[in-house]
This record gives sequence, structure tokens and C-alpha cells, in this order.
Amino acid sequence: MSGFDTNPFADPVDVNPFQDPSVTQLTNPAQGTLEEFNPFSENTRLTNPAQKTIPANQPNAPSQPAVLQPSVEPSPQAVAAAAQASLLQQQEELEKKAAELERKEREMQNVDVNVRQNNWPPLPPKCPIKPCFYQDFAADIPADHQQTCKMLYYLWMLHAVTLLLNLLACLAWFIINSTNGVNFGLSILWFIMFTPCAFICWYRPIYKAFRTDSSFNFFVFFFIFFCQIVIYIIQTIGISGWGVSGWIAAVTVLSSNVGVGIIMSVVAAFFTMCSVLSIILLKKVHSIFRRSGATFQQAQAEFSQGVLSNRNVQNAAAGAASSAARNAFQPN
Repeated sequence: MSGFDTNPFADPVDVNPFQDPSVTQLTNPAQGTLEEFNPFSENTRLTNPAQKTIPANQPNAPSQPAVLQPSVEPSPQAVAAAAQASLLQQQEELEKKAAELERKEREMQNVDVNVRQNNWPPLPPKCPIKPCFYQDFAADIPADHQQTCKMLYYLWMLHAVTLLLNLLACLAWFIINSTNGVNFGLSILWFIMFTPCAFICWYRPIYKAFRTDSSFNFFVFFFIFFCQIVIYIIQTIGISGWGVSGWIAAVTVLSSNVGVGIIMSVVAAFFTMCSVLSIILLKKVHSIFRRSGATFQQAQAEFSQGVLSNRNVQNAAAGAASSAARNAFQPN
């Protein structure tokens, strides 16, 4: 009945359900916690009672005892097979490297051949005869010796022209006197034989000597060029029947035919010029040789080294040695 006696117009706070102590006890601490919470503070996160760290559940796996595997030693056959396979692999790699080196060497040889292609004599491209020698004074000959080498080259050209004029003079001599057929025939032989022989026998050796500073080529040049000077002197004298129109032959013909005698005198003057220039250039080359410090022993060493390194000589020596060994072991 007391409930009915309550004044309905009393203060509503007395009957406010939110004033219940159980509700206010929960709401007030929570409000204080939210007001003081700072998400950017490390201490707040650690001390926040509302945040709880849930540890990760780790399964308790039963521990297994360690099991030792028995060691298996390879058999000797397996070791030998592995070693053989390794050797075969190394051999294949070496063969590949050797093939690669051989290919590069061939390429370098081809490049060298292309760079130093023969250019003398200067023949037209359509000519079936190709150049036989390589000649380049600026590339091969040192600057101090280029002038001397060129003078020797011009001397050889003068030598060829002189032999050609000698042929024409002997032809004119043969026309006015049919008994001089021997001189005309020999003049043809001298022009055909001495022109290329002079280039190969004394000009090319001195060109190689200046190019490589070879003592052996210097000695070859001195020996052959000295013989050439002796021939020039004989041709200048002009002994009858030797196929040359020197001074003796020219003076002899002047008494019978002035025109042919003058032609022969011009040729004799050319032979004289060749003789004088040859002596001068021989002395100049000899002085260069003396300054270079080359000796006869060096020439011998170069000759022996060149002979021993020649494949043809090596093959011939091997063939002779094998035949001698076979003859020694064969019964008589």
C-alpha cells in the first residue's frame, strides 16, 4: 500500500532508474577511461585495462627424437667413374678453347693477309698475273733509311732501263752488221734474266734488311751487290761478243756508223752511271750496317734459326732420319 501512497508529483530524481548505483558504477569509470585514453601514447596502450593482449595459441607439438642417418661411402667404381667424367668434361672444355684459339688465329691471319696484300708490280685488276711482293716504304722502312732504300729501288729501275737500251743498241748493231747476232741474242738474255734477278737477289734482301734489321739479309746484299758492281764494270767496258754495248764497242762502231755509235755511247754512259751509283750506295749501306752494330755471328744465328724453323727443311730432315733408321734396322 505504500506504493500507492507515493506522491506522483514528487521529484523525479528519486525515482530515476538511471540513478541506480549499479548503473552509475559502470558508466562513470568508463567515461573517465575514454576521456583519459590517448591512442598515440605507448603508456596508455600498455596500461589501458580495456585492452587485453591475447597470446597466440601455440600447439604443443610432441618432440621427436633425433634419428642419425647411416653414412654411405661411395664405392671405388663410382669414384673412378666420377673422375673419368670430370676428365672428359675438362678435355671437352680444352678442345673448345683450342678450337676457339685456332679460329681467332685464322681470323688474324686473314686480316693480316688483307692488310698486307701484295701490291708490286702494280698490275691492273683484270690482269691474270697478280702482284708478287708487298712494298711500302712509309710502313716498312724506318724514316732514317727510307731515302737510301728508295735510291736502291731507283737504281734497280735504272738497271732495267739500261738493259732495255742495251738490247736496242745491240739490235741496231746487228742491223748494220749481221755478224753481231751473238751480241743481240745475249742482250735479250741479259734483259730477261738480269732484270728480275737483280730485284730478287739484291734489292729485296736490302729491303728486308732495312725493314727487320736483319744481319743475314745485309750480308746477302753485300755479296750479291758486289758481284753486280763487277758486272756493271764489265758492261761499261763493252767487250765485244759479251752482248753489251760498252765504250769499246761504241768507239768501234763510231768509225763505221756514227748514228749507231752514238746510240751505243749513250748506253755505255748509262752503264757507267750504274757503276758509279752502285759504288756510292754500297758504301752508304755499309756505313749504316756498321752503325747498327750487326756482326757476322748474328747473321749465322739468323740463318740457322731460319733454316731450323723452315717446315720444308724440317720435313726433309725428318724424312731423311726415318729412312736412315729404317735402313739401319733392316737386315742386309
